[in-house]
Amino acid sequence: MRRREFLSIATLPVAHALQGASPGAGPGKVVGIDGAEAAGVDLTRTWSGSLCRARISNRSTRALRIKEVVLVDVDLQMPPATALYGEGFQMLSQTGGTLGAPVDYSQYTDARHYRMPQPGGARVFYGLTMLTPPGGETSLFAFTSCNRFSGAFAIRGASLQAVIDCEGVALEPGEAWDLEELMGWCSWYCFGPRVTAQQVLDNLDVVAKSFPDLRYVQIDDGYQSAMGDWLTTGAAFGGNVRTVLDAIRRRGFQPAIWVAPFVAEKASAIFRDHRDWFVRGDDGAPLRSDRVTFGGWRRGPWYAFDGTHPDVQQHFERLFRTMRNEWGCTYFKLDANFWGALHGGRFHDPRATRVEAYRRGMTAILRGAGDAFVLGCNHPIWPSAGLVHGSRSSNDIKRSWDRVMTTARQNLSRNWQNGRLWWNDPDAVVLAGELADNECRVHATAIYAAGGLVLSGDDLTAMPPARAAMLRKLLPPTGVAAEFDDDSFAIGHVRLPQARMLCLFNWDDAPQTRVARVDRAAAIVDVWSGEPVTVRDGTVSVGLPARDARLLRAV
Repeated sequence: MRRREFLSIATLPVAHALQGASPGAGPGKVVGIDGAEAAGVDLTRTWSGSLCRARISNRSTRALRIKEVVLVDVDLQMPPATALYGEGFQMLSQTGGTLGAPVDYSQYTDARHYRMPQPGGARVFYGLTMLTPPGGETSLFAFTSCNRFSGAFAIRGASLQAVIDCEGVALEPGEAWDLEELMGWCSWYCFGPRVTAQQVLDNLDVVAKSFPDLRYVQIDDGYQSAMGDWLTTGAAFGGNVRTVLDAIRRRGFQPAIWVAPFVAEKASAIFRDHRDWFVRGDDGAPLRSDRVTFGGWRRGPWYAFDGTHPDVQQHFERLFRTMRNEWGCTYFKLDANFWGALHGGRFHDPRATRVEAYRRGMTAILRGAGDAFVLGCNHPIWPSAGLVHGSRSSNDIKRSWDRVMTTARQNLSRNWQNGRLWWNDPDAVVLAGELADNECRVHATAIYAAGGLVLSGDDLTAMPPARAAMLRKLLPPTGVAAEFDDDSFAIGHVRLPQARMLCLFNWDDAPQTRVARVDRAAAIVDVWSGEPVTVRDGTVSVGLPARDARLLRAV
């Protein structure tokens, strides 16, 4: 499949680079907060091949609030059957399908679940959009940065606009803007928010005896006394969280912990004592997040910390320095990061965008976290670039076929990010419980094909031996994501220095045959069964029952 690359940086004296559109790709415009074209603001676009840099400058004598900048407005001249892939603003939002029939990968979309405003009649994607007409080459449109403003692609029928969301920030007279140019065990999927200290310690014993390659032992949501009060342990945890973290370290493993740094519940001490630290509504009071977006999945509605507030930045730095230096945590799973980029509120710094609020908060967190590994979850994807070491690439896993299939597609669609932007986290591997053997093979093979972090989400004290053997074969992770022949994700190739791996999937409810070429193979073995696989003329042909997969090793 041939691909033309369209990388879009935003420069408004912000330079936005849009690769993929031609220099004659329709007029650009600057739109004021009232929805009309902003008089007195110049938009300059400079093309280098298919790369566009743009700049806006205010030549008027008054400050002008800018709603958005339309960099490109083009007729794609592509049919409704054109294959589509688009990223959302938030981690859980992805779209596939075609121009004529888009398909959301989950119900947690930017527009419906997070209630982000959308222009009428348009499908909006953030950061990256890919289009492949039938029999044609793929066009990739993308923004190369997201430091201040968020870049989006609005598609109506066969037309595409590349838009910079300026959030109504004022452009002062004479001012110009440049626009945008691991592995372990996790408590959440077996114990959820009711996790106890003893459950973590019991699983630590099993990890030490049977799964020593699971280097990180992570305490997930449920240890804290309240959302926002991360340094005090809740009574239900049944022990001091620091004591458990110390036990993990003494056994030779790395202590890891879950934190949702950008949110607090109303009953928390930090909300009671520091109401001025939170994003405000038009009335000047802390903004309940459920008034503008989803209010939170537990103990909500949440209130969002204002990352532009200097005291909040100091709080973040102190919090994570304490957890790193005094608690010994070397891995932080940051959840609910989307609320750090909350829309519809007012910030301490009135000239800051929500992207800047989020990035300032994250920068403070990184200062405190020091050399620890930082994973972003439920985070804004493009604004997190350069601020996280790992990125959750799918919805939460569940022990059901529908969720295995859905999360696999979400993860594999983002394989290109692994090792380039960050390490992908395909969420925990869950092999104990209700999944049938064939469905477990699909799940485990998809985790392997993702090439990113591997964390077990099972209660290892009750792990069936056959499933435990499968988990061991996933360790240690390779760090190399599979390259697939096409977006059916039927045949994936993992090229390792010492071997070539084939990931063969049947997502259907009827048997299928997968035929793949192998470029070097003295012998091929099915990793899960240990059985040899026949090679004829450099080709393998494998019959797959419904909902099944094979992981083959060619050496």
